[in-house]
Amino acid sequence: MTDWQVNWYSIFAYALGISFLASAIVTHIVRLLAIRWGIYDHPGERKMQVEPVPLLGGVAIVVTFYGVIAFNLLMLIPVQQFGFTWLADHVLHFLGKGQDVVWKLGGLAVGGLIVFALGVVDDLKTLGPEKKLVGQVAASLVLVLSGVRLDLFNDIVPQPLATIFGSLAAMFWVIMMMNAMNFLDNMDGLSAGISLIAALSFFACFLPSGQTFVCVLLLVFAGSVAGFLYHNFNPARIYMGDAGSMFCGYILATVALLGTFYTADATPSRVALAAPFLALSVPIFDTSSVVFIRWRRGESIMKGDKRHFSHRLVEIGMSPRQAVEFIYLVGFVSGLGAVLLPHVSTMGTMLVVAQTIGLYSLIVLLMIPANGRRKAP
Repeated sequence: MTDWQVNWYSIFAYALGISFLASAIVTHIVRLLAIRWGIYDHPGERKMQVEPVPLLGGVAIVVTFYGVIAFNLLMLIPVQQFGFTWLADHVLHFLGKGQDVVWKLGGLAVGGLIVFALGVVDDLKTLGPEKKLVGQVAASLVLVLSGVRLDLFNDIVPQPLATIFGSLAAMFWVIMMMNAMNFLDNMDGLSAGISLIAALSFFACFLPSGQTFVCVLLLVFAGSVAGFLYHNFNPARIYMGDAGSMFCGYILATVALLGTFYTADATPSRVALAAPFLALSVPIFDTSSVVFIRWRRGESIMKGDKRHFSHRLVEIGMSPRQAVEFIYLVGFVSGLGAVLLPHVSTMGTMLVVAQTIGLYSLIVLLMIPANGRRKAP
């Protein structure tokens, strides 16, 4: 193992460890404050808990994420003896050059703060779907204006259409994932656990290609979520709320745009671009299936109910904890497929994607008996 590898793996371990410890401590503090201020998520028709649970766990995730990054950026000041060229060549090179890097990182940070503020307000006052959507559009717009967009169209249509299409696609992707992770947050530890698994899947995707900065970013995020999950796993002592679930969706969607899944020199197949869909297949499947059911029944797609992936597993006999652990396993298996995509041929990529589709098809078949029992008198 080379010195470069040892150095970066030490940084990775540090990023994950310090974020986990900080998040576990901050989450405990936030929980005590939520109890003191009477900020609870109360039982209801569409909720699984039978007693009020302290809210605002998302505050702990976001404070830890930004706090650890800010602290370590200050610690990079002594590294200036190497010069910004060293940082650009070894850390930030994949984001762009010069001012482009600053704009992208700034867009990610500002957009995340908008999502966080929107979520906190919603947790305290319960905003309507339209107001939440306006805030989500604003956050995603800040992101694309900073230069973070989908580059898939660059080789398909001429400029400036490629930039327009790429920006609109990026906004749709980010908004979709914010809402998908929000929908998924319906059982103890579910949204946080899937966010952690997805983050580690992305890390494994980016590590071989040397995308070190985004790997560190992912591990800081993973540690922040894992520290919260320590308090959130069944039986949960605190909930993340919309501030946490939407922020998790925002970060995961943005990282998927920042990272590179396909390069002509190193990646055998362009279909490797499907890796983010596999890594995030659980929230995508949950949201798309629920939206389809609501649409087919003529109901509002934003109306809450108990038709989610986890709820249907409970209906076929699993306990809530078993349902969450089962979904973890599904997320882990599909995440492994995402990790494989950058390393296999086009045929291999198609097989991995088909295997993942087959996995979810089996799950759908498993759900049919439960759906029939629901309809029975």
